[in-house]
Amino acid sequence: MIDNFSGFKGIRAGRAFALLAALFVLIFGAMVVLIALDQQRVIDSTTRLQDQTVPEIIRHQRLSRNLEQLRQEGERVFAASTPQARQQAMFVVTLVASHPSVLEHREAAEQARLLERFLVDVLRQSSRDENAFAANLPEWQRLSARLGLLVDDISIQGTNLATKDLGDVAAAMNLARIKLYVAMVVVGLFLLIFLVLLRAHLIHPLQLIDKALSGLSVERPAPQFAASPMIEIQVVEEAIGELHASLLQNEEARQALENLANKDGLTGLTNRRHFMLLADAELQRAQRYRRPITVGMADLDFFKKLNDTYGHAAGDTVLRAVAALMQETLRQSDLVGRYGGEEFAFLFPESSLAEAAKLAERFRARCADYDIRLADGRLVRVTLSMGLADASECPLEIALKHADDALYAAKHQGRNRVVVAGGDVAADLPLDA
Repeated sequence: MIDNFSGFKGIRAGRAFALLAALFVLIFGAMVVLIALDQQRVIDSTTRLQDQTVPEIIRHQRLSRNLEQLRQEGERVFAASTPQARQQAMFVVTLVASHPSVLEHREAAEQARLLERFLVDVLRQSSRDENAFAANLPEWQRLSARLGLLVDDISIQGTNLATKDLGDVAAAMNLARIKLYVAMVVVGLFLLIFLVLLRAHLIHPLQLIDKALSGLSVERPAPQFAASPMIEIQVVEEAIGELHASLLQNEEARQALENLANKDGLTGLTNRRHFMLLADAELQRAQRYRRPITVGMADLDFFKKLNDTYGHAAGDTVLRAVAALMQETLRQSDLVGRYGGEEFAFLFPESSLAEAAKLAERFRARCADYDIRLADGRLVRVTLSMGLADASECPLEIALKHADDALYAAKHQGRNRVVVAGGDVAADLPLDA
């Protein structure tokens, strides 16, 4: 079980991302409000431009046009060649000077009255003196120049009105654009932070969890995870640790059940059923590839007498000692199982009868010289008889039957010997063979 998170309190993923989303909404909402205020400024400036500034510009344009016409009509008074033309021009001067747009503007009204009086005086003088126009021409040029400057000033004032309001609109739009860019950057940063946090605290841990689950096995140690701040991830990772612990327990239980099913409870050797399964598979392999293979049957000599003399507990001790000696003496590739009682079965892969007989004789001799200490401290020795048979060309049951016949032959020949089916090997076979 994984205990990486003891004493570590985390935060739920839903709450964490809800807080992050709330923070984003607050920041983005503030940016939206600021942009909305700038948009309102643009609307207000546009409305003011439409409702106030444009009419004011039109009024300035009308005034400057009327003043320019007033100046031009004054020029016609001086330039006219007939009294009728001068009177007609003077009539227009009087009309323009009394126009409301001129009267509304103080400076323009003063200039218009001054110009009108001057022209009236000039016309009155001209009725008495033909040279009156020529004498007053310099004064007229001075008044005309002042009126021209006033026309330019009024035109510039109108233009400035439009420029100011248009500048306010442009400034508000620029500020709104900057805030919009900032809002886009905020959204981008939020998405970047969101994706980084999502990958670091959800996607990457889930990938590690998936990898851990894919490789979860009793042959491997329990997966270890870095501490995660997300409670959901912690729970899943702890569950994986518990799952691995359960797998180990199940594997231990399976091994125990397999041992109970396949092993002899007293000696620890393969039991008869499992021995037959393993031996049959090995025998088929050897026969398929035409390899030598030998089977054997062995039985402890005078075992019933030993039980009667020392008791069944001593007999169990002897069986365990002989089984341990078998596992120690025989090759790793050799298969040995308790066939029943004091009887044992053997399988010697890649071994001919002669090779198996040498192995069996070595074990027989060692068993005969082996002291077994009983529970009460007494030492006993046992001997065994063994029969061997070639199994390279016949089924397992028949080969074991031949080996069993050879075992009985060993018993009849005096025990403590190895007999090969179809011949025998004497007890005095060289031990170094």
